[in-house]
Order: sequence, then C-alpha cells, then structure tokens
Amino acid sequence: MITDGEIIQRFRNPENREETFGILVRKYQERLYWHIRKIVLDHEDTDDVLQNTFVKVWKNLESFRQESGLFTWIYRIATNEALTFLKQKQRRRIHRSEDLTEQLADNLEADVYFNGDEIQLKLQQAILTLPEKQRVVFNMRYFDEMKYEEMAEILSTSKGALKASYHHAMKKIERFLGTD
Repeated sequence: MITDGEIIQRFRNPENREETFGILVRKYQERLYWHIRKIVLDHEDTDDVLQNTFVKVWKNLESFRQESGLFTWIYRIATNEALTFLKQKQRRRIHRSEDLTEQLADNLEADVYFNGDEIQLKLQQAILTLPEKQRVVFNMRYFDEMKYEEMAEILSTSKGALKASYHHAMKKIERFLGTD
C-alpha cells in the first residue's frame, strides 16, 4: 500500500492528481465514514459529510504542510465537517422547535443500516445524551481506540482536557445505563 508521504508527493504532480486522490479516498473512506457516522448517525447525512470532507481535502491537499500526519489532518477535517453539519441541522430544528438529540435517536432506531442489538441501541442513546464535545471524545476513544495524543492534535486541545471529557462521558453513560 502507498504511504501517506507518497500520496502527498504524487498528488502535487498534476499528471497524477486524480489517480492519487482516488488512492487516498480508497485508503481512508471506510474509516472516515464510520467516524462521521458515529457523530451524525444517519447514513445519508454521513455520505454528505464524507463527500464534503473529501472536497475540502482535494482543495487543500496541495498546500498541506505536513505539520501533522495526513490521516490526522483528514480526520480533523471530517470531525469539523460533521460538527458543522450538526450545528446547521440544529439551527434548522430550532425554527421548527424540534430537539436534534430526539431526532437523531429516532433516526437511529428507524435506520435500516443500523444492525445493532438492543444493548448497542441503548449505548447509542446514552451517547446521544452527552454534550457534543464529550460525545466526540467518547467515540474517538471508545470506538476508534484513538490515543489521547492523536485526539489532542485532531481536536486542538490538551490531553488532560480530553481525559476529563472522556471520564465525565463514561460516568454519564454509566448513569444512563444504570451500571454505576
């Protein structure tokens, strides 16, 4: 498999740009899909956010300064796109006086792509009760098994703040599930 450094190098040559970008998409599409899906929950919304993520990557990859790893940079873009999408969705909901958390939970239960059992559904419902930052931190740590150092780089925050957010998220989920 081609390395991230090779992808960046090859992308900067206009003759290889489209082919190289296709390699990048194939390399990271599935991981990014599931990361975004844990944030926005809906399959179609996830596809939209994923597409927006790759559009931003395409527009900015040539000027990528490699101050972080390529995947970290793309993951940060995907996270920001997902959070921006949710904020826009929340603004539209406010005008219709619907609660976004309730709508996301309803969508999750009705989603034909969700193949979890009752316990997984209950966990997802618990995660939805978390504030946005705690939800993202919990998903990255619990599901993606990401190290605090990587999370700190992606979310532009300290490891200590992330550890505290994760701890608070765990306690809230335990209370929701009645396991504390």
